[in-house]
Amino acid sequence: MPRRFKKTKPLVYVFYEGESEQKYIDFLKKTFSDVAVIKRPASTGLFEAAESKFKSDPQYKNYAEITDEIWFFFDVETEDIPKWEDRLSAIKRLRKLRKDPQIKVRLLMTTGCVEYWLMLHYEYCAPRLNTVAEKDRMENRLKTKEPSYQKGDKDSIFKIAGKYETAIKNGAKSLSRLIQDGLPSIEETDERNQWLVKNCLTFTTVQQAIDFLVSLGE
Repeated sequence: MPRRFKKTKPLVYVFYEGESEQKYIDFLKKTFSDVAVIKRPASTGLFEAAESKFKSDPQYKNYAEITDEIWFFFDVETEDIPKWEDRLSAIKRLRKLRKDPQIKVRLLMTTGCVEYWLMLHYEYCAPRLNTVAEKDRMENRLKTKEPSYQKGDKDSIFKIAGKYETAIKNGAKSLSRLIQDGLPSIEETDERNQWLVKNCLTFTTVQQAIDFLVSLGE
């Protein structure tokens, strides 16, 4: 079903940690331009970068009151576990930049490597993704589906991203399977995100952000 144009578009700022995420954001920005205004900084950076931008950069600070959502697009690894409390504090401060209603903060997280999220555009899988070797195998597996893929390559990432409808379904399956392991909620909550970060099981939440964009046109 084609998505209908809406006059009032949500304003979304996306912060990210890698070049592949950057290109994927650009795909979303182009594909959903009729229903949302998606902006990203020119360089990588996550929570500290977002707070700095909204504190001192006029392009962010002056638009805080009309910002609807802030997204963070990044991989989750065991080294991120000790960072959770500081990141949660940053999230709570960012929410308060807009008073009524507060800004919604979404975490677009994928275990281990962004290639797992990209692989879900072709087929469902949920292997371990903790070691360098496991991540390399996932990248090689992705290349069997899209041989031209390279990190940060716009053409191949746009080609993969075009299959986002399949990724939404596979991503939802990847996340919901963790209910049996104790996942407290499918929906975005601080409790759920903490559980995902600290347990480091294979999952992705990127599909929920894209599902939101799709819903804007329905």
